[in-house]
Amino acid sequence: MQTSPAAPAFPRSLFVFALFYGGMVCISGVLGVKQVALGPLAVEAGIFGFLLLVIMGSAIAELHGRETADSMVRWGFLPLIVSAALIQLVLALPTDPGMYPPAIDAFPIVVGQGARMMIAGLISYGTSQTLNVLIFSKLKASEGAGRLVWLRGMIASVVSQIIDTVLFITISFYGERPIMELMAGQMLTKVVLSIVLVPPLITLFVAMGRKLDGKAA
Repeated sequence: MQTSPAAPAFPRSLFVFALFYGGMVCISGVLGVKQVALGPLAVEAGIFGFLLLVIMGSAIAELHGRETADSMVRWGFLPLIVSAALIQLVLALPTDPGMYPPAIDAFPIVVGQGARMMIAGLISYGTSQTLNVLIFSKLKASEGAGRLVWLRGMIASVVSQIIDTVLFITISFYGERPIMELMAGQMLTKVVLSIVLVPPLITLFVAMGRKLDGKAA
């Protein structure tokens, strides 16, 4: 009796990171409602989720190649769009009169976004995450930089986060409020966080991925 060939094993690290990536895509926009103060720097809290997306994209590119990482970025639009559509549906549905009164007013503020900001989020997400994977992968091919995962991740994050800020703030607020000061503050904070957080975290996630796949670090 002829047996069909076994399906190729799906890498465990890719499965785990894909789940993590989808969750971060959905929660980052919600976290961005709060502005946090980090010493003299101020930034919307969604940056922490987006930095994890950057790290995931780079880690997947390191472990499974640029094409796989690019696919992850493209598939990330699915939970992003579906979650945005569900939020609009929930906002449109009538509110239960017995709901906790302060929450009735707070909920639309926390989860609601205008169409312009939604479009800005989609454009900045796709562009910056794709650019991050591209820069990280190109640096990997450079002589002498191939093994410096932390450095490649940091450089790719800094550049992609600057582009993300320019696109999101310009599309969201141009013509409605002055944007240069807002943009400069966001850029500075994101660059600092990329330099401080990305090197240790990407090193950690790549090591975790190799361990999940049963490979030597």
